[in-house]
Amino acid sequence: MEAVLGHLRAAIERGAYAVGDKLPSEAELCRSLEVSRPVLREALRALQTMGLTVSRTGKGTFVVANTVEDPTFGDYAASDLLEVRRHVEIPVAGYAALRRTSEDLDHLAHLLERMERETDTTSWVALDTLFHLAVAQAAQNPVFRRVIEEIRDALARQSAFLNELGGRREQSNREHRAIVEALLDGSEPDAVEAMTHHLDRVETTLTDIVRPVRAENSPEGGTDA
Repeated sequence: MEAVLGHLRAAIERGAYAVGDKLPSEAELCRSLEVSRPVLREALRALQTMGLTVSRTGKGTFVVANTVEDPTFGDYAASDLLEVRRHVEIPVAGYAALRRTSEDLDHLAHLLERMERETDTTSWVALDTLFHLAVAQAAQNPVFRRVIEEIRDALARQSAFLNELGGRREQSNREHRAIVEALLDGSEPDAVEAMTHHLDRVETTLTDIVRPVRAENSPEGGTDA
């Protein structure tokens, strides 16, 4: 999927498909790129998330931009989402370190263990959102949890995007473990630092993904699943 995405994105960025152009049909792209339809559709969804294309029912996929500026996850732009996460989740982690109960710690440890065993991206993403909700719950302020609930869908979309295109899962697991260890120690400074590092890495990965493609990635035959 990454190779297909890189190929199509590079073609758009260099002008092979101009703004307003319609991409070839799914059947044509599957034949020319020698990939399965599910793989192609994942790549097309990623292009749309990046803001390069839009899908129009019954008409096809059209190019709407030739550079990636600010990916959209559900109702929210990535920059807006990250700004809010920094202002909410970092202090929330500090409060959670001071206020967490033994039940909160048990729940977070259980989620972390499941995430570290999970190999399916969709299942891992679901656990990821539950993890961040659980940290908010541990802060013992229902308003914090309500805020995370509001952006839950966007968090899930962002998480899937980062894992599919940025290979974030193992690194994220390590960052989540550092957060849990800080909560277990009851250390507000360590919890704040761990969550700050986590969100810094999210931002870095996003930046790397949206950086313009310098050279075309052509998928080779036999890459379909």
